[in-house]
Amino acid sequence: MTTLTQRLFGEGMVSTAVSGILHSPKATIGLIFCVLLVLAAIFAPLLAPQNPYDLMQIDMFDAKLPPLSESMNGMTYWLGTDAQGRDMLSAMLYGLRTSLGVGLTAGFLAMFIGSALGLLAAYSGGRLDAFLMRLVDLMLGFPTILVALLILAVLGQGTWKVIMALVFVQWAYFARAARAAALVEVNKDYVEAARCLGLSRIRILFGHLLPNCLPPLIVIGTIQIASAIAAEATLSFLGIGLPITEPSLGLLISNGYQVLLAGLYWISVFPGLLLLTLVFSINIVGDRLREVLNPRLAK
Repeated sequence: MTTLTQRLFGEGMVSTAVSGILHSPKATIGLIFCVLLVLAAIFAPLLAPQNPYDLMQIDMFDAKLPPLSESMNGMTYWLGTDAQGRDMLSAMLYGLRTSLGVGLTAGFLAMFIGSALGLLAAYSGGRLDAFLMRLVDLMLGFPTILVALLILAVLGQGTWKVIMALVFVQWAYFARAARAAALVEVNKDYVEAARCLGLSRIRILFGHLLPNCLPPLIVIGTIQIASAIAAEATLSFLGIGLPITEPSLGLLISNGYQVLLAGLYWISVFPGLLLLTLVFSINIVGDRLREVLNPRLAK
């Protein structure tokens, strides 16, 4: 009988996925960009020339400076400054940190909740399965952004409120995929043996069924993380996501959009390009994982 650790490391699924990505030049470039952006987000306080949200480091006399400008104290603004005098490079690094944090947290929570419900539905069957699947169908029938907007209109702004809204609209994708994968496994001999040994339902679901259902969940996870990052940026751009005190790529784009017609293109274009690169890189890696972890596509 397999365990989650054996499935991930003993049978080499991680090494297979990494090897498959490295065999594709496009996916390799996407993976490199993902790694670089994650490292930039982690070490943002060390890499950023200034803390753009520390009022002691901001000078309003440096507001709206174009790229490659120098301040009176000799500091070079490589990507210019915004209307508040914040260094755009620093603001983008901090915004990348927040956007990645929200996307990863929402993606993993949605994956955990949705996978657990999908496995439970496949294993239990009957009325519980029918009820959960009808609930999934109902969730998937509404536009993601619209539901998130309605939730945040009730809850208000806040990082964890945005994460809760994204989890609420994303868990159904994982539940459907987990149930479909578990239905193939639930009647196999190792599951029957686990039942005969008297193992608990939780141990069977997470110790035996989940490891064999991971490949499609990992693929959906990468896609949904990118979707969560884009959704957070959209909500923040509309002014209903993160508050203005929290750095976010969506907020930076929104701030620049207000002065875009005045010729201050760098305030919104540079954060927009960073957001596009991040989402595009994650989607490329996810698309390659789909080909590698799906035997039919891999053939």
